[in-house]
Amino acid sequence: MDGEHEGTPIGRRVVLGLLGLGGATVAAGPWVSRWLGDVSGALSAHDPTGLSSLIPGSGWRYYTVTSGFPYRPPATYRLAVTGNVDHELTLTTDDLRGLPRTRLTRDFQCVTGWRVPGVHWEGVRLATLLDRAGVQPGQAAVRFTSYDGTYTESLTLAQARRDDVLVVDTLDGKPIGRAHGGPVRLLVAPMYGYKSCKWLSAIEVTERLEPGYWEQFGYDQNAWVGRSNGRNDAPT
Repeated sequence: MDGEHEGTPIGRRVVLGLLGLGGATVAAGPWVSRWLGDVSGALSAHDPTGLSSLIPGSGWRYYTVTSGFPYRPPATYRLAVTGNVDHELTLTTDDLRGLPRTRLTRDFQCVTGWRVPGVHWEGVRLATLLDRAGVQPGQAAVRFTSYDGTYTESLTLAQARRDDVLVVDTLDGKPIGRAHGGPVRLLVAPMYGYKSCKWLSAIEVTERLEPGYWEQFGYDQNAWVGRSNGRNDAPT
């Protein structure tokens, strides 16, 4: 899997700086992304610091808001579905593989400007898990927690029930590894990557929408990718 190696994690301050650069990149157009990708490739051959890998361009970039990449082996991993539901669930990786599966091919677009086109994802629709748990009346949102102990995200209940919102364990035909947020992560295909919570630990049904980690720094709750990804999946 591309990039499945131990490396220096990209911390929150660096990511905040990249988000500023990425916003300008998206606004300026695709030629800026291509130029940055060329610069990144040229610098990487002559940059012993490794900082050139932080420039948005082609290929994956791996972010963490903590001091490292957490890891839970698939054999001991557990996913909790909790909150205002009729039946709380605790799911293993085998449990997830035994549920109805969905495959999607979608670009992965980071808000900093880089994109990986045509990624093959496979997993279980979030709506399937919500239905099995039984969402109680009057609920408005779903909150996601990472087992890194820090990261959170959230969606409205309507967003969470979209067919292109998955709990995924397979990327390009292989189990999702540590750097990509495995063994299980969220995929919110029509939104920027920060909505797709890595190292997924818990799914909680809530009465109110609670801002996620990056929303507390001013980023959009409704992070539809829009035209910068060649399409617009926002509801009309």
